[in-house]
Amino acid sequence: MSSSPRITQSSVRTRTMASLQRNLGAAQKAQDQISSGKQLTRPSDSPTGTVTALQLRGEVRANKKYSTNADDAAGRLGVVQDNLQHTQELTTVARNLVLEAASTGGGGTPEANKARAAELEQIKANLVQFANSKYLDRPVFGGSTPDSSAYDSTGQYIGEGAGETLRAIGPNAKVRVDVRGSEAFGSDYLVDDDGGFVDAAGNPVDAANKVRNPAQLFHVLDDVIAAMKSGDADALNTGLTNLDKASDLVKSTLSDVGARYNRVTQMKQSAEDRLMSVSSQLSDIEDVDLPKAIMELQLQQTSYQAALAATAKVIQPSLIDFLR
Repeated sequence: MSSSPRITQSSVRTRTMASLQRNLGAAQKAQDQISSGKQLTRPSDSPTGTVTALQLRGEVRANKKYSTNADDAAGRLGVVQDNLQHTQELTTVARNLVLEAASTGGGGTPEANKARAAELEQIKANLVQFANSKYLDRPVFGGSTPDSSAYDSTGQYIGEGAGETLRAIGPNAKVRVDVRGSEAFGSDYLVDDDGGFVDAAGNPVDAANKVRNPAQLFHVLDDVIAAMKSGDADALNTGLTNLDKASDLVKSTLSDVGARYNRVTQMKQSAEDRLMSVSSQLSDIEDVDLPKAIMELQLQQTSYQAALAATAKVIQPSLIDFLR
């Protein structure tokens, strides 16, 4: 004959209170989710979801940084691009003046020569100003120089001749955001592909014997201004040839900067698209479904009230209650 297990008032109270605590805890969890808007408040809520959320958060931070870097790169390259365009326009004006002077055998009258020379001097001053253009108070053509200018008032380069400024704009993707003055306007002295000094024939020379580069934009303007003032037709023709070389260098640099700018804008758009996608995935994992959470809270509240009512019927007054 089997015997039924003995159930005491104490065990009934213990089990009842445990059930009420579970119902109350479930209601509190639903309330916390509604208040915070998150369904993951601690790793134990979903270990796999927590790992995925951490990975996605890292990707969100990375893409935000890529987008910020792309904004900075676009700003720098935009300044370079605008100033090179202005430089090209003024170089074309300067070429027309030199061509006029060369076509009339030294510029015609001395007065015409002086007028053209004066205009070229103003053009050179404007070009030097373009070459000293800044972004965030740093000269964009000065390389990594800490100084405030890339060129002095005569058109002599005083910036850094080495080093590059790079920005990470995507996974394993970096873009150069600076242009050294020698790359856009020509080096001050004749150099080879490795940056060593050479003479007019291309032979290596030491720094003490370095040769002035006649195709450097500002040197070209100095030469044609002097030729106009002196009426030297041969020097004007040589200056016109050198000016074309300087203009070609500006055009080539402008093309390269434009390609870099396009790449930056494309990578920025890619980073923003990826950021939107990752943020959506993160929201699916972390954010609570509000209507569902509200229904869950109401269900838990109803369940708790029902449990309280059932408890009141199950736990009846005992003899001890009457003896107190």
